[in-house]
Amino acid sequence: MPDEPKTLDPAARPATTTAPAATTAPPGAAVAGDSPARARAQRWTLGLVTVGLVLAALNLRPAITSLGALLEEVSADLHMSGTVAGVLTSVPPLCFAIFGITAPRLARRFGPAAVVCAGMAAIFTGLILRPFAGGTVGFLAASALALMGIAVSNVLMPVIVKRYFPDRIGSMTGLYSMALALGTSMAAAATVPMTAALGGDWRIGLGVWAAIAALAVLPWIPLVRDRDRVTRETRATAAATETAAPRITRSRTAWALGCYFGLQATGAYITMGWMPQIFRDAGVPASTAGVLLAVTMVMGVPLAFVIPRLATRMKNQGPIVVALGLCGLAGYTGLFLAPAAGAWAWALLLGVSNCSFPLALTMIGMRSRTGAGVVRLSAFAQSVGYLISIPGPLLVGVLYQHSGGWGLPIVLMGALMVPQMIVGTLAGRDRTVEDES
Repeated sequence: MPDEPKTLDPAARPATTTAPAATTAPPGAAVAGDSPARARAQRWTLGLVTVGLVLAALNLRPAITSLGALLEEVSADLHMSGTVAGVLTSVPPLCFAIFGITAPRLARRFGPAAVVCAGMAAIFTGLILRPFAGGTVGFLAASALALMGIAVSNVLMPVIVKRYFPDRIGSMTGLYSMALALGTSMAAAATVPMTAALGGDWRIGLGVWAAIAALAVLPWIPLVRDRDRVTRETRATAAATETAAPRITRSRTAWALGCYFGLQATGAYITMGWMPQIFRDAGVPASTAGVLLAVTMVMGVPLAFVIPRLATRMKNQGPIVVALGLCGLAGYTGLFLAPAAGAWAWALLLGVSNCSFPLALTMIGMRSRTGAGVVRLSAFAQSVGYLISIPGPLLVGVLYQHSGGWGLPIVLMGALMVPQMIVGTLAGRDRTVEDES
């Protein structure tokens, strides 16, 4: 059984005729009749997109997990209270919700590759400026700039996969999800020891991640040259796309997917922002706490490649949703009962649970039949999802500060797994948003 259907956006084709191969092939894909030179150029384009996806994905989380590993030092130096630190951990989903919704409009005007290129440049600029912040406001502003770039890139990753690799959605989603997990875990594991090796200054420890962001800009620059062609193609099919694109807000599946994305993001950002502190307060050394977070994140490297491929071979992804949710419940239960004694086991279980993220991305690609539908569904599900996730890290910070311990926050984290499994099962049903809207 094939991974995914090999057709592109039917809205771009006349309803009563079959479109020629040249109009249905994705950008960069070879079609019958191509000259050898053109075929080589097309293969080069697909290779460049693949490299760009991997490097972009590597940079979609280090701005967050590097801060989580050094949150105690940053909070002390910038004189943050527990509540303010909770606000800081809520900034990523807030930025993702606000700026992610602009990605479809920007992509229509400039082309997805150009927007991702600009997003990588914004990440680099924010990360290079953040260490020079003299106070909380400046630190938040620089972080917001980097997160703005992450937000638009988050939304456009499934769009670019659908555009360039329509017959390999599962494998390509798995590839960049794996790279995303690798970047997340590298930043979590390496930030503390690297900071110590560079003199112990948290500013240097956070600033070094700007170098990888600079590399991520490079492969997208040649792809920006396609902007005029992409823009012409987009304008040529704009009327058909607008009429064929589903009304997302009328789809129950879209709302279920948005809620599922939001609840899994809540758990992920609470984990990235607070888990090292939970272990440190339980008596685990700071460097080990960073490695434990890295273990949680690195679980996504192999599983982020396996889960999307498995999901695309199943008509209903509900069983995967439930399995991942049960791992999360087990991990939070252990974290509540014996945070230090079973630290490695809880980190592994929560790492498996966090693979709900690549599953959600895969379902975005599967829950729409058209390219226009994927663009809208991706922006809707991620923006709604990140809005839902905003209160979670902040509430954990408030509960921690006012209760004086981690009992209540961990109970909250575990309780959220139940509605996550429910809405994820609804989102995993074999249907598309076009069917419902």
